[in-house]
Amino acid sequence: MNCFKKDSIYHGFKFVSEEDINEINSKAFMFEHVKSGARLLYLQNEDKNKVFSISFRTPPKDSTGVFHILEHSVLCGSDKYPVKEPFVELLKGSLNTFLNAFTFSDKTMYPVASQNDKDFLNLMDVYLDAVFHPNIYKYEEIFQQEGWHYELNNKDENISYKGVVYNEMKGAFSSPEGVLMRKIQNSLFPDNTYGFESGGDPDDIPDLTYDAFLDSHKKYYSPSNSYIYLYGDMDIDEKLKYIDEEYLKNYDRIEVDSKIEPQKPIGKLVESSHEYPILQDEGEKDKTYLSLNFVVSSPTDNEKYLAFDMLEYILLESEAAPLKKAIIKAGLGKDVFGIYDNGIMQTYFSVIVKNSNEERKEEFKKLVFDTLNDLVKNGIDKKLIEAAINIREFELREADFKSYPRGLGYSIKTMDSWLYDANPTNNLRFEDALKNIKKSLTENYFEKLIEDYLINSNHSSLVIVKPSKTVEVKKSKKESEELSSLKSSLSDEELNKIISDTKKLRERQTSEDSEEDLRKIPMLSLKDVNKEVEKLPLEEREEDKIKVLYHNVFTNKILYLRMYFESGVVKYDDLPYLGLLENILGKVNTEKYKYEDLANEINIKTGDISFENNLFTSKDDDKDYTTKFVCKTKVIMDKVGDAFQLIDEIIYHSLFDDEKRIKEIIQEMRSRLEMIINQSGNSIAAIRLKSYFSPSGEYSERLNGISFYKFICNLDENFSEKFDEVKNKLKGICDTIFNKDNVIISVTGNDEVYNKFKEQLPKIKLKSFEVPAKSEEYNKVAQSNNEGLITSSKVQYAAKGFNFRRLGYDYSGKMKVLKSIISLSYLWNNVRVMGGAYGCSAYIQRNGSILFASYRDPNLTETLKIYDEVYKYIENFNADDYEMTKYILGTISSIDQPLLPKQIGQKSDSYYFNKLTYEDLQKERDEILSTKKEEIKSYSKLLKDVMEQNYICVLGNDVKITENKDIFGRLINVFE
Repeated sequence: MNCFKKDSIYHGFKFVSEEDINEINSKAFMFEHVKSGARLLYLQNEDKNKVFSISFRTPPKDSTGVFHILEHSVLCGSDKYPVKEPFVELLKGSLNTFLNAFTFSDKTMYPVASQNDKDFLNLMDVYLDAVFHPNIYKYEEIFQQEGWHYELNNKDENISYKGVVYNEMKGAFSSPEGVLMRKIQNSLFPDNTYGFESGGDPDDIPDLTYDAFLDSHKKYYSPSNSYIYLYGDMDIDEKLKYIDEEYLKNYDRIEVDSKIEPQKPIGKLVESSHEYPILQDEGEKDKTYLSLNFVVSSPTDNEKYLAFDMLEYILLESEAAPLKKAIIKAGLGKDVFGIYDNGIMQTYFSVIVKNSNEERKEEFKKLVFDTLNDLVKNGIDKKLIEAAINIREFELREADFKSYPRGLGYSIKTMDSWLYDANPTNNLRFEDALKNIKKSLTENYFEKLIEDYLINSNHSSLVIVKPSKTVEVKKSKKESEELSSLKSSLSDEELNKIISDTKKLRERQTSEDSEEDLRKIPMLSLKDVNKEVEKLPLEEREEDKIKVLYHNVFTNKILYLRMYFESGVVKYDDLPYLGLLENILGKVNTEKYKYEDLANEINIKTGDISFENNLFTSKDDDKDYTTKFVCKTKVIMDKVGDAFQLIDEIIYHSLFDDEKRIKEIIQEMRSRLEMIINQSGNSIAAIRLKSYFSPSGEYSERLNGISFYKFICNLDENFSEKFDEVKNKLKGICDTIFNKDNVIISVTGNDEVYNKFKEQLPKIKLKSFEVPAKSEEYNKVAQSNNEGLITSSKVQYAAKGFNFRRLGYDYSGKMKVLKSIISLSYLWNNVRVMGGAYGCSAYIQRNGSILFASYRDPNLTETLKIYDEVYKYIENFNADDYEMTKYILGTISSIDQPLLPKQIGQKSDSYYFNKLTYEDLQKERDEILSTKKEEIKSYSKLLKDVMEQNYICVLGNDVKITENKDIFGRLINVFE
């Protein structure tokens, strides 16, 4: 227990205050570093996954993306760690559980996490040296690589722009949703920092000079402008001493003018219109986004911070959401969603309709305000309010931040108030706010919020983002003309300078770090690694003749339930309908409930009931795979019976005869799939590629890929004539798969939770019927066409791969180390650093699949050539024991991630269905830990053989793909 005295000094830090935060079972300690002015918050608790973050208030003054470029650049070497990429060296050789950096609208955060004390201190030290003593002052090439530069290799070439952030933001601005989100914020804040694009607008990034870049670091990366955060079970005295002695004691307190001035109200509905690119042969009808946007509050008000999040759910997110229903009913668009951005000083609330038309903007405005006025006058359904409160309260108490460690999730919440000079623990406390918000169950609480902040707003905008066939053509032409004009205006001496700079940058990028510098990066030894695989709890039981997988884990009285129904009995041609069913169940009427009432019941009585298709491949062969249709729920123990009754109602009594409702769901699905394709093109290309050579990949494509998207488009466009088929297929699949004799149930919780599950299980009146034979058609693969998937994106997502088992090779855990080497050395250096892509990954799976995929990549054939030559890199791979240890540690880090209780159950289930034993996992771990350089080199032939199969798939820019059409067997317009 730490005992600090107020105003006393501890290693240069004055202790300011302490408080208990019962909501997250933590104690908060606030400090201020006397000499430098740095602020420090420590959240003490028993979490072994420790988190450190240092953040800076960085309000942009233009849209050159200077702070985004700085975020990348400071991690490219520092005084103490002068290698080119300390960030990558840590990815290779630490036991981190999180390692990244973020640029927000007004702040930059550098978080790390680890469960190992020594590793945690190492990570913290590298990040502190990076932000305070970066190599950006020594090497302008860092700015050129991570930000932007003119690329010219000889005088006969055209000058072009290159840079990692430049290409990342070109990709971000390719998505219509990306354009919309940026323009909404710009529209509401024309006079302060939020009117600028902190990530950088590709049109403005080349305006940033090296001097301005350095000046921004000098000004804003001062301890006096910093916010240091520590979380978890640690020796805080040791950490304070280290931070002071190694860094902060060398700095004096200075005034940093980083204050954010609030935007004055702009009035009612300032209107702006913008364009996003589509292909020349795409239609423009029904492709416009309309949004109404309102500045509403401050994130320092923790009650409104929660209340507006709930209001967004009430109005726009729930299946019973009245505003969403009104917009869809009026046919104003095919998808409706909301945004509540509580991560800036003046939070805002947006109502967005997608797939509309500009001429309907007045109708949109009128309908939104008429609906809001009606809700104020007649009140919001109290059941809907209760559902919204319950679902958000469940999320708050569960504290599941998805891919982020819990401590990092809390860190971001602290910055939502701390950055604006309020108590950083404001938004961690929610009990009092919840208590007040629950008055809405008997009072007009949310109606008042609507009236005061939306209907009577004096700070709002209408933003229209519409499709254009010419906007990208004009931009490309303008850029080409500007660069051509620039080249013509330059003297030979100036051209030679650009050629020289390009060469110098390339030389730095291709140069090797010295052994001495590499050894400066702190690293653990293999002795610090647990040699034994962690055993996840799994006990096979039987209840009422049903197999149960029981995971005995403390879950604080929450039952995590997953019901795995065999779905291989569905006819192969009907698989897309299985994907449709996943999105339909729980959202249509049942015999007992209207769908709106069902949504409220689910959210009042559970944390969620949802459905998903799962695929599990055998550890040895991707032709041998199991498919499951999964019903999952999370529910507090005393409501388990209610949850089970609802599951029974959904799986056995759903009605598929509401043509209008099912049409609405299909239109929304189409919209959301388009967003996924635009934002995750690397995953879409990889899924498509795998379908060429893998039966399980073909299955995934039919349920998650371009094939499924095209299926949904076809249903949407021909719905009237297809409705009877849709209705009958959905009903037929339900009658086939929800079979007591074909289900395995997974239960995660302790014995008390399990006993409640066992007691209430009969409330799911599971039906037994003859088990159909599994379809024999599941062993298909798609015809390999090496497709170019054309969109209006400004960048590419290039994938290539095959299955090494088909070529006679076996799997070894050493391949996980191989994956780390390829991803973090070869692909990082060639595709990202030199190629300018935002990212590139390697995937090597036990069942034989191996593929590479790039992300927001300006190149196409160049990247494919890099893939082809990976074997040469591995053939010549040379690493001593120190380097091999580094790669092994990084590999172990990637598989030893901490798990939340529900993740323990889910991962254990995956092992079970994949037929992975702990002997398999231990053998794999032993192989990883014993990997030698010679064994890595031996995979050169495997990689060469895989790449020579020449299976490729690229999603991206129409011009780029068309220019290289000869390498493809088929071109597909994705959004045609």
